[in-house]
Amino acid sequence: MSAYIIVEIEITDPVGYADYKKQAAATVLKYGGKYIVRGGKTEVLEGEWIPKRIVVLEFPTMERAKEWLNCEEYREPRKLRHATSKTNMILVEGGSA
Repeated sequence: MSAYIIVEIEITDPVGYADYKKQAAATVLKYGGKYIVRGGKTEVLEGEWIPKRIVVLEFPTMERAKEWLNCEEYREPRKLRHATSKTNMILVEGGSA
């Protein structure tokens, strides 16, 4: 069953974060993932949430998503993301309700 990594990002270093995006994309693809949402306009429909930047990644399974997050290829880009932004990240399994 598909799984989704959902990330809310506050970019603190735009130049460094641009480098991160370039490095991260290939690692996502290598682990069978794809970008569903990568930034873009947001609009709050309910509640008081004021998101900065939203990224949604789709992976074939939860296991594959975790393999990507912890893989050797993503180690340095992940450090760069931590250095250039503040993030909240969740993993959710897809499916019908």
